[in-house]
Amino acid sequence: MNKKRLISLLLAFAMAATLLAGCTGQKNSVEKEKETEKTSITMFLWDRSMLKEFSPWLEEKFPDIEFTFVQSFNTIEYYKDLLARGEQIPDIITCRRFSLNDAAPLSEYLMDLSTTEVAGTFYSSYLDVNRETSGAIRWLPMCAEVDCTMANKDLFDQYGIPLPTNYAEFVAAIDAFEAVGIKGYQPDWDYDYTCLETMQGCAIPELMSLEGTQWRMAYESETADSQVGLDDTVWPKVFEKYEQFLKDIRFEQGDEELRFSATMEPYYQGKTAMVRNTAALADNITEELGINSVILPYFGETAADNWLLTYPMCQLAVSRTVEQDEAKKAAVMEILLAIFSEEGQKHVAAGTSVLSYNKEVNITPTDSLRYVQDCITSNHLYMRLASTEVFAISQNVGHKMMTGEYDAKAAYDAFNTQITHYADPDAAEVLFTQQNAYSNDFTDHGSQAASSLMNTLRAAFDDQIAIGYSPVATTSIFAGDYTLQQTKWVLTARNAIYRGEYTGAEVRRFMDWLVNVKEDGSNPVQHRNLIPVTSGLEYTVTEYARGKFRLESITVGGEPLQDDATYTMLLVGADNFLEHPTFCNCPMPEDLKARREPYLVSDYSSQECMQEALTKTRQFLPPTEYVTILQGE
Repeated sequence: MNKKRLISLLLAFAMAATLLAGCTGQKNSVEKEKETEKTSITMFLWDRSMLKEFSPWLEEKFPDIEFTFVQSFNTIEYYKDLLARGEQIPDIITCRRFSLNDAAPLSEYLMDLSTTEVAGTFYSSYLDVNRETSGAIRWLPMCAEVDCTMANKDLFDQYGIPLPTNYAEFVAAIDAFEAVGIKGYQPDWDYDYTCLETMQGCAIPELMSLEGTQWRMAYESETADSQVGLDDTVWPKVFEKYEQFLKDIRFEQGDEELRFSATMEPYYQGKTAMVRNTAALADNITEELGINSVILPYFGETAADNWLLTYPMCQLAVSRTVEQDEAKKAAVMEILLAIFSEEGQKHVAAGTSVLSYNKEVNITPTDSLRYVQDCITSNHLYMRLASTEVFAISQNVGHKMMTGEYDAKAAYDAFNTQITHYADPDAAEVLFTQQNAYSNDFTDHGSQAASSLMNTLRAAFDDQIAIGYSPVATTSIFAGDYTLQQTKWVLTARNAIYRGEYTGAEVRRFMDWLVNVKEDGSNPVQHRNLIPVTSGLEYTVTEYARGKFRLESITVGGEPLQDDATYTMLLVGADNFLEHPTFCNCPMPEDLKARREPYLVSDYSSQECMQEALTKTRQFLPPTEYVTILQGE
């Protein structure tokens, strides 16, 4: 047979076989590849705490879904800003600082979840708090955290002072401790959330009255054209009680500047008996430090008037774009059902004490809540009013009450004026104009936005190498005017910044600690987009299994790392993210840790360092390809 004729016949047979395979249900390679493609879900996490047990659990439970977890920022304003500059919100978003008042502008971008299966798992009373006037529910509350008074039970027992059961006994306990040289009660007043929670906490019976509930409903439903001020029945009493509260706890001038560490160190040392904090921290202190810490309520005149102040660990919402893809929508609904199941909420809580808003979800309160069981049983659970403006105004007015500038009447008037004419000063001040945009999407060469951020820090502080060793960038960098608030949103919250001089051999050990899976199986990376972000240093890794990497090579400025050379290095991150057993469980080598010097560590205020850097560079600098990810064994 002619060779050309033979080839033509073979091609014809091949084409026929392909067509026959299609008719008989067999799949060609393209179709098979399409079927094996994973559904991609992007989820923004309000805090790195959700990277403890929650995100690894989701990846294990849904192996056919490709998750991208990004540590975002804990405010609705952050998501409004994304939309305002033309970016899409992720498939699933989370936020702890939440109110319907704040969230209203996002409604058109979010799915209505009111008729979904997951909505049916909630007690209706808790869902109604999030129900819009149209009946839509776009936000689902995760299990509740309890934030009240934390007491050192051992200290009470040591001095024979009974735990208080009402407000008069609370004041008596403070006086008794003060008489023996121990501070009775000391909150970390510097923070807006402490001012907000203590202000509302001391007057929960008034805020939960019929008049208080009606006012809150009106406030949560206000529009830009119809602002709701304070009422003249409930709120005057709130400020009167807060004024008395500040006197009763023996507030002293200067206390308004106290931060977390300044209040907790005396508590650890037995020099302070009570502080404002959470049941989660009480559990940790009891377990890790051996200080028997318990939660007490916000006290009323009698035990029947006691309340717990609670807030969801976060609220979850789903982007409306998910509805455009039926496969993705089905996957998201399965994910939500899993998250709000008993198993899911326990992984979100990661062993801390929480209360659930869902039916048939039994999360037993931990021992730290044993003295507030009456409040839990009687459903005396107050969900804080937590709009962005109420946080800021509570801090502003609260501090002026503390310093004596305002009495109760002046505080009421100032709060009322600000709540109807609120303007965030950080959102108005333009610091610089960014010329170029850089995406935070993660590729085989890392994130451009994260690289730009680290390059900016390294250049501003004149170091040879910079390493971000926990989640660094929360968002893409856009071209345009940057306000102070937008600048603060680029770098993740609660990082510490260190500097030091290290040999090349020691730098190699740092990178080994930050990348390689350890002999005991602990993994310092876990998620692909959380590998170290470097500046001035480039490295190559092999991803030999999903989320597991092996360090291959390192260069500095394109040249091989010299083991005997000395390099100045900037370190940006949070030790507990990599070291704590509930996170990555990869302790930093002690000799390397001992050699670093703190640059800006106090209370994790790394946004101040970012702001300082930008006053020098006036731009987020161009990114570099700091990592190359290879696939292999």
